[in-house]
Amino acid sequence: MFNFSQKDTDFFDMFVESAQCFQRGAFILNEIILNPKKAPSMLEEILKLEEAVDAVGEKIFEKLNLTFITPLDREDILMIANELRAGNDLLQDLLQLIIIYRAGHKSPSPGKTRELSQILVYSSTEILKIFNSLDNLKKHQREILDSVHKISDFESKADVLYRDEIKILFDENRYGNEVQWESILHMIKWKEILKNLEDAQDHCKRLGDMMYGVVIKYA
Repeated sequence: MFNFSQKDTDFFDMFVESAQCFQRGAFILNEIILNPKKAPSMLEEILKLEEAVDAVGEKIFEKLNLTFITPLDREDILMIANELRAGNDLLQDLLQLIIIYRAGHKSPSPGKTRELSQILVYSSTEILKIFNSLDNLKKHQREILDSVHKISDFESKADVLYRDEIKILFDENRYGNEVQWESILHMIKWKEILKNLEDAQDHCKRLGDMMYGVVIKYA
């Protein structure tokens, strides 16, 4: 019933699979931000990605229940799996929010919004690098820590962009002396989208910080 293999790499492979889903979600988001007209045609892929995320999460928990000796402490495996799943859930919510709101091209500042989504792509790529290196912490310690630092830098840059976007969004001069109902709806939609986008980037930072702790503990 139990797997006693101490060199089991299945957990690391499944972490990579989950990180790949996160990266793909970030790429889809970036494509939609660049060209919102693509959103309806990408809905099917978004839903399939959501199913893939749930499937890999279930595989991790099932594997954990059947494995006696694990390559990392059981609570660390659970922590990593839950954080990866939470990150994927954030992206799924954001992607579907953009589609539901039919947000279109009218972001507060299209250039900054695109830069925010591109930063999320960069962070998701660094996260994938971390999990691709996790099966040999001692050998790849420096590369993992470099990725953690890059993610932290990306998060700081994203914070500045987010604040700038919110400022532009609520700048009354953008709408003239009278705020029309259409403008109010625009503000409500994009405030939530931008907040979710920032939350996704913040989650990348939390994932990076968590993996920094894992490196310190095991390397």
